[in-house]
Amino acid sequence: MAGTKEIIKYIAYAILFLPVFAILVLLGLVKIAFFGPFVCLIIAFGDIAILLGLWPCHIFYTIYCIIRTEKFGPCMKCLLVLLSPIPILAWTVVGVVGTVVMAVFYAVAWPVMETFKAISKEDSPTTVKLLSCITDGTLSNIWGACTIVRDFADFSFHSYFSLMDALLESKGEDPIELKVFQIPGCIMCAILGVLVDVIFIPLITVYKSPILLVKGWHRLGQDLIGREGPFLETVCVPFAGLLVLLWPIAVILAVIVGFISSIGFGCYGAVIAYQEDSAKKGLLYVIASVSIFDEYTNDLIYLREGSCFPRPKYRERVGSCSLLPVKGLHEHFGTVYNKEPLLRTASKKKKALNAMLIWDSFFKGCEHVGKELLRKGAITSADVNAWQEIKENRIIDIGIPAYVLLDCFLRSINSASYGFVMSNNVEITSVNRPEGRVFDWLFEPMSIMKEQLRSLNLVESEELYLHKLCLYSGDTTRMATWQNGGVPPDQEIRRAQLEGISRRLQGFCLTLSRLPTSRRRFIQIVREIGNESNQCINALYSFEAEAQ
Repeated sequence: MAGTKEIIKYIAYAILFLPVFAILVLLGLVKIAFFGPFVCLIIAFGDIAILLGLWPCHIFYTIYCIIRTEKFGPCMKCLLVLLSPIPILAWTVVGVVGTVVMAVFYAVAWPVMETFKAISKEDSPTTVKLLSCITDGTLSNIWGACTIVRDFADFSFHSYFSLMDALLESKGEDPIELKVFQIPGCIMCAILGVLVDVIFIPLITVYKSPILLVKGWHRLGQDLIGREGPFLETVCVPFAGLLVLLWPIAVILAVIVGFISSIGFGCYGAVIAYQEDSAKKGLLYVIASVSIFDEYTNDLIYLREGSCFPRPKYRERVGSCSLLPVKGLHEHFGTVYNKEPLLRTASKKKKALNAMLIWDSFFKGCEHVGKELLRKGAITSADVNAWQEIKENRIIDIGIPAYVLLDCFLRSINSASYGFVMSNNVEITSVNRPEGRVFDWLFEPMSIMKEQLRSLNLVESEELYLHKLCLYSGDTTRMATWQNGGVPPDQEIRRAQLEGISRRLQGFCLTLSRLPTSRRRFIQIVREIGNESNQCINALYSFEAEAQ
């Protein structure tokens, strides 16, 4: 009898699903009709105005930085000055096209997604759900469009000038010079590479496209049945169903991308020949490039590892810069990763942390640490006011985030974690971290820095000294002013190791400050720290007044 009731309930849900789905889609279309044009205009005109308005500034300042920097030699500078308009022009074209696509997507898809998301809220009364279905994706969509424009402006202005200033400040032992006699060999390798790869890479792409089509449908079908992947969230179900129908178009686009990438694969032979000072190495890369692409596509569609094409060795120089012996570091990583599963199961994917959760935790940590350092006297109201006036103060910009990351590393080491323990005691490991290339770029260097720190076996006074190094960027005057109990090591080698770790942490935080949304979030943090500073000053004035 219970089984019959369950069947009837599922049939009732199936009957009600289609009309509810149609009503929600219709409601989303109404929102698109009323608010979509405004969202499109805000994003399109805002981002394109930023691109075109900053284009002359980007051109002239890039050329100025190339001329003034000590990183390049005279011949290299001449070549870079001549070629500099090309990437900036390409960035403008890509930016305009991407802006149009973003405007259309955000104006059309976001109201529908917000409508479905509102109805799928758990632990919410029915009246709240119905009200959210009507209000979500309306004015919030317009504010979201303004936020997109603001983040793009921060990225185009702040991140660009941050990169150019780093180029101006860079001072290497030997400037990078153009190897004039190597140019003919590089050109030959590029031409031969294009001739070879334009033939073989498209053939490999066309050959594997049916496999990609079948395996893609098979994986999407599994995700649909198990409510995983794109079908995990209820709000994404309509778009995931559309993905199933449009998967052949995605395969065709992948084939086109394979055709286009063959030119880049071939031209990279010139880079190899130039870096290795050998046209022979460039020609070996031309032979190996087909195998590299074949192995990459095998990994992408989960085929057997390896390739039937030859892959000769084309690299001789392997750069290595570490505070630890490379062998010892890799052995330590091996023991760590052997205790963790190599592949994520479906249940592990469901437990993967949200990227925004990690990003929010980092900025909340910056706010908490900033207020704590203000109360301890490590930073002053003058530092906060200086940042608010000119939006630049190294202690605020780099010191506080580096301090937060160092706290995270030490907390993780003390708790014997294989990953990172955030301030809210949530642990990030290689298993539950968000997937994506960006997190690969961030997770790996953080893991290396943490293991380097672990190998040093710091005592408490050295940890406190390292905190001062990270906060003040080695400013001896400010370090002497704040007495937190940190004492520099007596051994010069150990002191140099701590300074090296602090520089790497500061460089990593500088990279984080250039990411989209980072500037806007950090402005909010400094505003909160400024409010804390004003409250402390007002409390001090009140205490003095009462004392008098």
